[in-house]
Amino acid sequence: MKTTNHIASLIFAGLLISGCSNEASDEIAEAATEQTAVPESDANTAVTAITDDLMRGYVKELADDKYEGRGPGSRGDDLARQYLISELEQLGLLPGAEDGSWEQPFELVGVTATQPKSWTFTIDASDTTLQQWDDFIVSSGVQAERARISDAELVFVGYGIQAPEYEWDDYKSVDMTGKVAVIVNNDPDWDENLFGGEKRLWYGRWDYKYATAAAQGAVGAIIIHTSPSAGYPFQVVQTSWTGEQFELPAESEPRLQAAAWVTEDSAKTLIEMAALDLDELREAADNRDFKAVPLGITTSLEMDVSLNVVKSANILALMPGSDPELSDEVVIYTAHHDHLGIGTPNEAGDAIYNGAMDNASGVAQVMAIARALKQLPEAPRRSILFALVGAEEQGLLGSKYYAAHPSFAPGKIAANLNYDGGNIWGHTHDVTYIGLGKTSIDTIVSGIAAEQGRVVKPDQFSDKGYFYRSDQFSFAQIGVPAMYLDTGNDFVDRPPGWGAEQLNHYTDVNYHQPSDEYDDSWNFEGMISDAQLGFWAGLAIANADEMQTWTEGDEFEAARLKALDAANP
Repeated sequence: MKTTNHIASLIFAGLLISGCSNEASDEIAEAATEQTAVPESDANTAVTAITDDLMRGYVKELADDKYEGRGPGSRGDDLARQYLISELEQLGLLPGAEDGSWEQPFELVGVTATQPKSWTFTIDASDTTLQQWDDFIVSSGVQAERARISDAELVFVGYGIQAPEYEWDDYKSVDMTGKVAVIVNNDPDWDENLFGGEKRLWYGRWDYKYATAAAQGAVGAIIIHTSPSAGYPFQVVQTSWTGEQFELPAESEPRLQAAAWVTEDSAKTLIEMAALDLDELREAADNRDFKAVPLGITTSLEMDVSLNVVKSANILALMPGSDPELSDEVVIYTAHHDHLGIGTPNEAGDAIYNGAMDNASGVAQVMAIARALKQLPEAPRRSILFALVGAEEQGLLGSKYYAAHPSFAPGKIAANLNYDGGNIWGHTHDVTYIGLGKTSIDTIVSGIAAEQGRVVKPDQFSDKGYFYRSDQFSFAQIGVPAMYLDTGNDFVDRPPGWGAEQLNHYTDVNYHQPSDEYDDSWNFEGMISDAQLGFWAGLAIANADEMQTWTEGDEFEAARLKALDAANP
């Protein structure tokens, strides 16, 4: 690994230009030479505050059973927040929320549907009954005491996507009022110029599909699960979509009565009832001229629903900027402090979903970066906000709330640097940058990683749509250039493929399971490198003359331009 001295030299001499054209390199070098005069030695000393013991301590603490899995609105959630606030206060940071508070509270509606043990589907005189847990999982789409579907027809709607920019509309003119949409997961992947090819876009995510079906007037939606299309096995659906589900309070948006998942085998059985073949329907759905197919199958479903209004909060800690002209702008580090709480017990009887990797490790990295930045004798030019957000596991709700009620105007937010998970397996020759190619942050990250002796790689599991599955997505939607660093794949002194095996094993066995627990054998060396990269990147962004931008033509560029106009009329 190269020394931090050289990295500091690059930042302060404006040489973070790896991989740029000569013209771009000159512009970045010129802009970066007028940075605030923080001595390189001070920055090099500060970054050493990111240590194994520090981050290990945070992970071990937050993943302890006493926090009961940090479920939103729970006793454990409150305890974890108070612990983190105490730690941030000890670092010398300032409360960053309204009225001098550490917390930005928000209400959550806990929705617990009494799922039926079975679900029957009918065509002509023939019935098929699916079993809850093994065949389907269904949750209430309404914040009401009863969710009801009555004699509704199933309609196969392909991917359930409406994307004018791709001349794609799976619904076309079909009337979905009072019907149940049956939807293929993910998005079409057969053309690099269409929906990003194998890269999953938001169109491939369950939240988009449910919301779009509701907007069409559907009363229910069933997503067909496969492990490749979801990016995780059905057991994740079983544990994540049972028990209390949290939402922000409903407003006037269209809503489904019921949102469901079924296994692929169950979907095949249902489609066969209509004398059709699921594989043939999916093949037809890969074309622009696909038209939704009414299946002639009807179903009814009723669920009792209990509602529980609770409160959680985003923790906001501020480091004011040192430049009078730029201190009203901010770089925001995020990590979500929540996990799934107490849920369905595993075979060993453990019902606490501790969330050690997801996301005590991300919180640990942001806390370590905060400690390192506070070691600087002078703050960066722009302000730094450390936002430990809540209810991410319920659909990015905490960051979504912050994006709707930001403490800095979106046009004043220079960038968001998000940590969700961490490298617990050791040093890597690479680092994964979720969102590589989307913003000008690329240049900064690539240059720093090169000085660490590492290569920056794009999302190495792009088919899983990670950019749209963590809190940076909430910031991107309001135009903020966002970065999400994730574990590399090429591990030092390990054979090819070893890293992928570890990551896949975590997803298949521990992701959203009680087994996501802290282990003393975890190797934090790679996590230290990733956190140090975040330290240097945030420092460079905070000290740059200009704020970061989206790549021309990116899906979030228009939102950025609108935000900048609003902030600088």
